[in-house]
Amino acid sequence: MMRRLLVAAALAAVIGMGAPEGATAQETGLIEVGAIAPDFELTGATRHGVLRDKVRLSDYRGETVVLAFFFRVRTRG
Repeated sequence: MMRRLLVAAALAAVIGMGAPEGATAQETGLIEVGAIAPDFELTGATRHGVLRDKVRLSDYRGETVVLAFFFRVRTRG
């Protein structure tokens, strides 16, 4: 229990030092909340497997997009 607490505290400290105080999103390379996301391309997957064609964010312009990232643990996908 104590080890988990120390790891969590260390992680919080590292994240807190990630960007200098007063740095703008442009200086850090981050995107501002509410800004339009840049286009990107990735390999898509469904419950049936990996998609043959790449998926681009611009293919869904005007629609709500939710990205779900998960670990592959004892599953087929």
